[in-house]
Amino acid sequence: MNANPYLPDMATIVEVIQETHNIKTFRIVINNEERMKEFSFMPGQVGQLSVFGVGESTFVINSSPTRKDYLQFSVMRVGEVTTRLHQLQPGDQIGVRAPLGNSFPVEDLKGKNIVFVGGGIGMAPLRTLFTYMLDNRKDYGDITLLYGARSPADLTYKAELPEWTERKDVNTVLTIDNPSEGWEHKVGLIPNVLLEINPSPKNTVAITCGPPIMIKFTLQALKKLGFEDENILTTLEKRMKCGVGICGRCNIGTKYVCMDGPVFTYAQLKELPSEL
Repeated sequence: MNANPYLPDMATIVEVIQETHNIKTFRIVINNEERMKEFSFMPGQVGQLSVFGVGESTFVINSSPTRKDYLQFSVMRVGEVTTRLHQLQPGDQIGVRAPLGNSFPVEDLKGKNIVFVGGGIGMAPLRTLFTYMLDNRKDYGDITLLYGARSPADLTYKAELPEWTERKDVNTVLTIDNPSEGWEHKVGLIPNVLLEINPSPKNTVAITCGPPIMIKFTLQALKKLGFEDENILTTLEKRMKCGVGICGRCNIGTKYVCMDGPVFTYAQLKELPSEL
């Protein structure tokens, strides 16, 4: 990041992908070639994207540190800044302050079995770690990805799903809430499908992200399966504003999500006030 943490790097949008009716993925390149070449981050870290004259918002960097051609962010249209972001096209300029926050403990996870549980746009923070692990496959044990959404149209990263489902070294399970014509995968709510596939908690870490109601029942399912609180990870980047521990918007109890997070264990979350 720049020496001045408030000063964004200027970047150019090189590709825009329409993921769903209200989610777009932006691939950007920092204009300063040396800065782009030297840019480094770890899975789970976030960035602030700024639309000049409108504002900035926080999004996880969902490309992998192992793939350096561009930085990737997925944006759900929910407010003023994200609506303006959705109007941008390849070639347009954007500001980026990154990387911010902590990251997934990729070193501690080596040798562990990993269960990813993602819902809707919640696949974005999981994608960066999932892709990183695929690129360093020998370092990790069994990898299971359970990804779901309300309908096939609400699934993100559709261009990558065939590769993920066809790989022999990953168990990818896709699900939607209700039956849909032509759908060849599972049908059911994510927590129910998680119980159905019944992953063993032995030497296993579960990593989950999605809508709050999904998270609530996924955590219950993981506990029913025998997962310990410290072996369940999630991420809270949506609460972040300034990204450098000044504004206080992301404060929860004694923690600042932008400084202490956005990645937390369930054990850590249980120690915080019930503001989530």
